[in-house]
Amino acid sequence: MKEQQKMLISAERLQSTLEQFANFGRTENNGVTRLALSEEDRLARDYFISCCKKLGMMVEIDDMGNIYATLAGIEDMPPLVIGSHLDSVKKGGRFDGVLGVVAGLEVARALVENNVKPQIPLVIADITNEEGARFEPSMMASGVLSGKFDKAAMHQKKDVDGITFKDALQSIGYVGKEESRLKKAAAFLELHIEQGPILERESFSIGVVECVLGMVCYEITVTGESDHAGTTPMDMRKDALFAANNLITEARQKLGAVDKDLVFTMGRMNVLPNIHTVIPNKVVFSLEARHKDPAVIQRVEEIIVGLTQSTANEGCDIQTEKLWDRSTVLFDDDLCDLLENAAKSLNYSYKRMDSGAGHDAQFLASYIPTAMIFVPSINGKSHCEEELTTWEDCAKGVNVLLETVLSF
Repeated sequence: MKEQQKMLISAERLQSTLEQFANFGRTENNGVTRLALSEEDRLARDYFISCCKKLGMMVEIDDMGNIYATLAGIEDMPPLVIGSHLDSVKKGGRFDGVLGVVAGLEVARALVENNVKPQIPLVIADITNEEGARFEPSMMASGVLSGKFDKAAMHQKKDVDGITFKDALQSIGYVGKEESRLKKAAAFLELHIEQGPILERESFSIGVVECVLGMVCYEITVTGESDHAGTTPMDMRKDALFAANNLITEARQKLGAVDKDLVFTMGRMNVLPNIHTVIPNKVVFSLEARHKDPAVIQRVEEIIVGLTQSTANEGCDIQTEKLWDRSTVLFDDDLCDLLENAAKSLNYSYKRMDSGAGHDAQFLASYIPTAMIFVPSINGKSHCEEELTTWEDCAKGVNVLLETVLSF
């Protein structure tokens, strides 16, 4: 008996829709600048809603500006939600975030044009201000939805021009009702570009994401003494920058030996007084690390705190301060299995993997069964104009979503 042909999304329409969204903030180098609650964001939101209404979907907006478009189901039950974000960083790419929203739209289009009414409602969600590029922190709205952040505090966050989140939300006309918030759902699924090189390097089309890695971030302050750069003998100096260099080397050696999957970064450094004729008297730098296993993170913290006892301190004082941390967020096993089975049934190459980057899904996972799909990023590029995923891989990711919805 001939196997029934699988329902697939329209790859051409997916590409066309993604390119249309890229017009809302397209940069000279074919990237996108679409900061949260900007005019470009408003245009993208308006277009998204118009596409949903053409499908007969009901659209609601909540008090954080999150948009929910619902395709009615046969049964009035908690919905299956597909979503991500439409905002970008400055001079970002055409795929980060928006792919996950358009993916839901394309799944709904496929169902409608094939006269398939879902058993339970299907909701497509645009979650506000995931990037945090205009209003910090990142993942702001999903943080409010999950109770991680306080709404009143978030509404008062300001951009560089002193405009509050609340005022910006009002200015683009997207203040909704608190009762419209996503409170419960059967599942939340997010498709996203990988933002890393692993899938491309290992020649996989699909990543089934099992978790978002736990992480810890410290600030290390090295305090020495400023003296004249030309008159102070080397053996009489307390050079904070020399000491910081020694600590970074020591930390890299020790952390590098902990676990092959541990990633760590010293991404920010301030040197004072930052004058070429003066010996630095203070250096402040960050050290963050990410890993799935809490025991590994604990060992990282022991190493960082132990730097205060380093013998390579050049006579300087060393202080460490823990800025923040997050625990590993494990995604729903059953949903991950559904995504894996969908990839198998479509004969797409895939692998189970972790996410080192944060996503709205990690907050929503605290109260909704959640899972994520990754598609490859060429050369691992993201958050830049060079960000690129092939149209074929985009379509494969959305087809995995569609197959998962059909089998849910």
